[in-house]
Amino acid sequence: MTVISKKSAEHYFWGDQCEGWHLVQSKNLSVIQERVPSGCSEQRHFHSTAEQFFFILSGVASMELDGEIFELNPNEGIYIPAKAIHKLSNQHESDLLFTVTSTPPSHGDRVVI
Repeated sequence: MTVISKKSAEHYFWGDQCEGWHLVQSKNLSVIQERVPSGCSEQRHFHSTAEQFFFILSGVASMELDGEIFELNPNEGIYIPAKAIHKLSNQHESDLLFTVTSTPPSHGDRVVI
């Protein structure tokens, strides 16, 4: 076992200005910390088999889930079942920092709408 740190995690960029850190990457589980700057978002999509849980660390997330908008504040989270259409965005001034846990891992399981 090793202690997991954002400093030693695999780092990547996505979208125009967003970034992420792979904290856990296994066959059955993915835990990622991501940063989304003000005004940025992901594309509307769903996952065929992966279930996800988004947990807000700082900032405010707007999560569109099956056509309904949820505002998530620090220390709040939202469960996204498999096949649920969703889109996360940051419509506020400060950076959005959150974790997303997926089981099984969602990479390769994403269908863009």
